[in-house]
Amino acid sequence: MNHPSADPTPDTTLKTTVCIAGGGPAGIMLGLLLSRAGIDVVVLEKHADFFRDFRGDTVHPSTLNLIDQLGIREAFDRIEQTLLPRLDAVVNGVRIHAIDFATLPEPNRAIALMPQWDLLKLLADEAARSPHFDLRMNAEVIDVVRSDGRVTGVLARTADGLLQVDAALTVAADGRASTVSKALNLSARAFGVPVDVTWFRLDRPAEALPDTLGYLSSSGLVITIPRPDYLQCGFLIAKGSFASMQNGGLEAFRERIARAAPRLKEVAQGLREWDQIKLLSVQIDRLDTWSVPGALCIGDAAHAMSPVFGVGINYAVQDAVATANLLVPVFRGDPSPASIDAAARAVQKRRERPTAMMQRIQRSVHRVLGTGAGVRLLHNPPTPVERTVLRAIIPIIRLIAARVVGYGFRPETISPETISRRS
Repeated sequence: MNHPSADPTPDTTLKTTVCIAGGGPAGIMLGLLLSRAGIDVVVLEKHADFFRDFRGDTVHPSTLNLIDQLGIREAFDRIEQTLLPRLDAVVNGVRIHAIDFATLPEPNRAIALMPQWDLLKLLADEAARSPHFDLRMNAEVIDVVRSDGRVTGVLARTADGLLQVDAALTVAADGRASTVSKALNLSARAFGVPVDVTWFRLDRPAEALPDTLGYLSSSGLVITIPRPDYLQCGFLIAKGSFASMQNGGLEAFRERIARAAPRLKEVAQGLREWDQIKLLSVQIDRLDTWSVPGALCIGDAAHAMSPVFGVGINYAVQDAVATANLLVPVFRGDPSPASIDAAARAVQKRRERPTAMMQRIQRSVHRVLGTGAGVRLLHNPPTPVERTVLRAIIPIIRLIAARVVGYGFRPETISPETISRRS
């Protein structure tokens, strides 16, 4: 193993069945499911807490169904959140009711918007009820440990020194800049995305606005995610243009927001310094191979998703559920290295195609946004022909989009064996 530390000798070593690098949605959900099934898990999260703003905040119906399966819906509902039964878009000043989740089966027929840190804390607190769950914060994985060509654990930097975790399986759930996937020398196919996103908060306008996913015009696209007390906003910019945008000054940036979404003009004045604006470099990629002997990548570590439709959390969670469903029978039956590796390979076989299908849609959306085709195709007010076309296709789009966005292409369900509690 190649350690970045001058002294690779660990100060502490511990042994577990599964070591998970990363305490995001994929890592915490997988840790919860495995520990509930009686499998020893250590989750290593490099930060001291879950509180990091400008992360994915959308919890789709597919994930709400899993929350119900876990029996933690009452605790989930106590978290402050906003429910969106439909997603509207304003295109060139024309409001379109594009996605209607009321067409989905009950009970979960809306998207829940809540800070990701609240969701992670809920899952981690539930997992902590099991003696098989060990969450280590301030533990940054810096390398993998190998023996005879097999990954046998990780090395992490902690406040108490270097920690080595030996495990039958190491799972990388440490995000799009995954340290573990890099240490495994796994190659990824990157799909070019022509935009980045600037994220910022705005006060809610004095005049109440209908909940709106975004405002699209020739002046740009503003994403507006309603929170109880404010709007979490994003503004699409050309990739790599953030520095030049800053050079143009805040007033010019506020004017761009106002032109794209006139109803936000007054509240945009609340942006008074660049520190209020964060840059998300948008990327879409997917590993060619998600696993090697002794290790598996899931979530953003295996496939970075675009913010389009806000499906990142939900695809990460579905990866975790599929992984647990495949691993639990192995660890309860024949936990040989060959069986563990076969289950890890099966995760990619199950999750790669639905992931690729969603990424293909996201890339198509980016191409449309990049060319401005959506704006050019719709006048304000719409022409008679446009009105006829909208009346014909929007109901169909609503039905299809609600299922694709709400569930994904292969929604996962926690298997009875995985959901069962074991001490």
